[in-house]
Amino acid sequence: MANEEIRVRFAPSPTGPFHIGGARSALFNWLVARKLGGKMVLRIEDTDLKRSSRESEENIKAALKWLGMDWDEGVDVGGPYGPYRQTERLDIYKKYTDQLLAEGKAYYCFCTDEELEAERQALLKEGKMPRYMGKCRNLTKEQQEQLRAEGRKPSIRLRVPADETIVVHDLVRGDVEFDSNGIGDFVIVKSDGIPTYNYAVVIDDSLMHITHVIRAEEHLSNTPRQLLVYEALGFKKPVFGHISLILGKDHTKMSKRHGATSVDQYRQLGYLPEGIDNFLALLGWAPNSEQEIFTIQELVQQFSMEHVAKNPAVFDLDKLNWINGKHMRQLSDEEFMTVAVPHMEKAGFMTGEEDVAKKEWLQKVIQTAKNHVDFGAQVPQALSMYFTDEFDFENAEAAAVLQEATVPTVMKMLFEELPKLSTVDGPNVKALFKKIQKTTKLGGKAVFMPIRVALTGNQHGPELAEMVPLLGIERTLKRIQGSLTKAGIKF
Repeated sequence: MANEEIRVRFAPSPTGPFHIGGARSALFNWLVARKLGGKMVLRIEDTDLKRSSRESEENIKAALKWLGMDWDEGVDVGGPYGPYRQTERLDIYKKYTDQLLAEGKAYYCFCTDEELEAERQALLKEGKMPRYMGKCRNLTKEQQEQLRAEGRKPSIRLRVPADETIVVHDLVRGDVEFDSNGIGDFVIVKSDGIPTYNYAVVIDDSLMHITHVIRAEEHLSNTPRQLLVYEALGFKKPVFGHISLILGKDHTKMSKRHGATSVDQYRQLGYLPEGIDNFLALLGWAPNSEQEIFTIQELVQQFSMEHVAKNPAVFDLDKLNWINGKHMRQLSDEEFMTVAVPHMEKAGFMTGEEDVAKKEWLQKVIQTAKNHVDFGAQVPQALSMYFTDEFDFENAEAAAVLQEATVPTVMKMLFEELPKLSTVDGPNVKALFKKIQKTTKLGGKAVFMPIRVALTGNQHGPELAEMVPLLGIERTLKRIQGSLTKAGIKF
C-alpha cells in the first residue's frame, strides 16, 4: 500500500444521540487521514429502518463539525463513490446479491424466527455454539417454490466453508483467528430485502476504496464474516484496526452513571471541542512523550496507530475536567466570554440587555472565573458571590477560621483602612493587605484567610485583590460585617 492513497471512513448508524465512543472512533480515523494526507469519508449506515432518523444524522454531523472534524467525501459534500447513505444504495447491493446467488455462493433461507430460535436453544442445550446448521442449504427449486407458496418470505444466506481458519490481520491486536465452523451460514439480506450490516459494509467499503477500517473492538467479532463476504465477492481486503473498549472508572461498560455519554451533552455543559478531542485521543492512544495537553494540530502530527493500546480505555471524568480546564485557561478573554455568557444568562445573572457600565463590570467579573472552572456550566456557580450577599460558610472548617484569636485585630484594621483608599484596584488592595501584615506582624494566611472566609464563606476562590474592586468598598465591608455578626465576632 506504499503508493496507495489512504482512505478511511466513519460510518455511524443514526439511531440516537451521538455517543462519546463514536466520537473517539471518528477522531482516530480523522487523525489517520490528516496525518497521512488521505481522505476521510462520512457514510451513514441507516439500514435499521425502525430506529434510524434524519434527526440523529443531523446530530452526528453537527457534533463532528463542532469537534473540528471535516470529511472529504460523504453525506452533504458528495464524492465519486456515492450515494453515501445505505438506504440509497439498495440497487447496488442487489446487483451483488444476484451475483452471489447465481454463483451458488449464497442461497435462499425460508426458516422462520421461531424455527431458528428452536435450533439455537437445542444447540445451547447440547453445549454447542449457536449457529445456523444449514437446513435450507440444498433446497431444490421445487422446494423453494412450495415454501414461497406457503407465504414464507426468504432471507438470503452466505455459504460459509467448513474447516477453515479465518485470520484477521489487525493493526492493534495482531493476528486474530476464527474457526469457520463456529460461524455458520449467516444472513446477508433480510426477508424484507434490506442487507445486513456485515454484508452492506463490505460492498460499501470496497466500492468506496476504503484502505483502512478503524473501528471499535466490539466489531472484531463481525470481521471474520466480513472477510468471508470479501472472499465471496472477490474484493480486495482493507487493513483493519480495532480500538479498545471504553470503560467507566469502575471498569464496567461506559454508561450514563459515569457521566454524560453524548457529545451534545458536553457541548451544552460548556466543554471545549479542543478539550474533548484532547481527552478522546488519549483514550487508548499513548504519545511518545509525557505531554498530555495537545492542540488538534499537535494530535495530527503525533498520532499513530502503532501506539494504540489493546487494553480497555478508562473514561475518567476528573481527567476530562482537568484537560478541559487546561484548554479553558488558554482561551483569550474574548473567547472565555463567549463560553461563559450562555451559562450566565441561563443562571439569570445576565440578560443580554445590560447598559455599558454593567456590561463592563460583568466582563471583569467573568474573567475572574477563568482560573477556577473546568467547563462553562461551572462559571455561574464560581461567580455567584458577586450576585448575592446572602451566603453561608461552606463547612465547619471555614467557620472555625473566624474564631482565631487574631481575627478581630485584622478586621479592625481592614475596616479602618479600606475606606481610605483613593482608588480601589488590585494593586492598592494588595498593598493594603501587605500593610495589615506588616502592622499586625501576622503571616499572610492569618490575614488573607479570615478576610476571604468573611467575604465569601469559602476558603478558596478568586484572588481577593480581584474581588474587592469588583464588589466595591461598601459591599465588601457589609458582607464581611454580616459574616462576623453570624460568627459572634466583635472588635
